[in-house]
Amino acid sequence: MGKFIVIGERIHCISPVIKAAIENKDPAPILKRAKEQLEAGATYLDLNIGPAEKNGEEIMQWGVKLLQENFDNVPIALDTANKKAIEAGIKVYNRSKGKPIVNSADAGDRISYIDVAAGNDAIVIALASKAGVPSDNEERQSYVMEMLEYGMNLGMDAADMWFDPLFLVIKGMQEKQQETLQFIGWLAEQGFNSTGGLSNVSNMMPKTLRPIVDSFMIAMCISHGLTSAIVNPCDTQLMQGIKTADIIMNQSLFSDSYLEL
Repeated sequence: MGKFIVIGERIHCISPVIKAAIENKDPAPILKRAKEQLEAGATYLDLNIGPAEKNGEEIMQWGVKLLQENFDNVPIALDTANKKAIEAGIKVYNRSKGKPIVNSADAGDRISYIDVAAGNDAIVIALASKAGVPSDNEERQSYVMEMLEYGMNLGMDAADMWFDPLFLVIKGMQEKQQETLQFIGWLAEQGFNSTGGLSNVSNMMPKTLRPIVDSFMIAMCISHGLTSAIVNPCDTQLMQGIKTADIIMNQSLFSDSYLEL
């Protein structure tokens, strides 16, 4: 399994501050959020520039170089619906601290994102979905095996395919949470790496509840074999849960100061 990998989610164009920073190529807000996330314990930073239909290639290259030049070649998940922008970002990416992540493929219209990863020796996040929410875990499993075969036929290492169980919001889909945990367990049994946007689980909840729900959910997911997640590392309670789960799962060496490390 290895130590849990945290992908910081906070450089996201859905944030008005980040959206404006991307549009104006203003480095300050992006560097501020990157610094906060790395100091809080993020391993990767997710750089989400949105659809980026206009100037996407230029924007992604600017963002990749900005982050890596200021933070010792920090590894990045390149997140956009513009495949050409991802390829452009990879061209200027320094992989000395880790391969780039292509975010993300699925078994439907986005399956060609696996081609991008395979052609550039990158990791790909592969959603266990084809069109909408799968009806059950058997359907999820079929999509995983379909994408695995597709990727391996392109020469990918299975370890570079990080499967996303598709985290679903509790409000309205509470009955689906056990299904998600069971699917993570199945992925772990197969020896697959896994990740995904865990913060979706607490979406639409009051701000006071989100850290509680996310911290318990992440601990339960890790106990079922989840190897990574896209989360807000500045959520102290969430990070305490991750660090404690790593201790209990024997992935980190215990010391009385483990929360500060």
